[in-house]
Amino acid sequence: GRLEALLNFQTMIIDLTGLLIANASLLDEGTAAAEAMTLSYNAQAFNAQALNTAFFVSKDCHPQTISILETRAGPLGIKVLVADHRTFDFKTKVFGVLLQYPCTNGEVIDYTDFIQKAHENGALVTLAADLLSLTLLKSPGELGADIAVGSTQRFGVPIGFGGPHAAFMSTKEEYKRLLPGRIVGLSVDARGHPAIRLALQTREQHI
Repeated sequence: GRLEALLNFQTMIIDLTGLLIANASLLDEGTAAAEAMTLSYNAQAFNAQALNTAFFVSKDCHPQTISILETRAGPLGIKVLVADHRTFDFKTKVFGVLLQYPCTNGEVIDYTDFIQKAHENGALVTLAADLLSLTLLKSPGELGADIAVGSTQRFGVPIGFGGPHAAFMSTKEEYKRLLPGRIVGLSVDARGHPAIRLALQTREQHI
């Protein structure tokens, strides 16, 4: 039952974010964003790029997320650049960017052009998205994002009834071995029956 629930969770995340692979067992949106930053940093070796150490974060992201990113970035030698995506010109080389969708003030922005520009400059793009809004808005995958993160609070218990609420993270197939947490998959047992099992477990996020 537990594995089936996690598989259903992953399927929902894949459907709503428009990306091919999702995991389970992340803690909250802020630390999921930090994991996306780390994934983007480690993916540089996969993309055969010169190692960049700067990560762009839109000033429209949630303040608590920005704070967690800055805390996580320090020991890794990553420089977090917090600025307005509307004026950022990529003259400073960055390995990744984080955008909020919708913004922390509720504004909905079509990031398609900015994401394309980021890709042209060798950066991976993470969208911190609101799950419920994705039932109406274009998905991160449709906008061209490489990674989507966020909180499932909107599909859970109301604010004030505990937390933190489980986070989600999805990405493209090529980054599956850089994805933290667990991936639950569907296989076939020796008798030909469907069998749900842990397909890949890089690590538990909090360990």
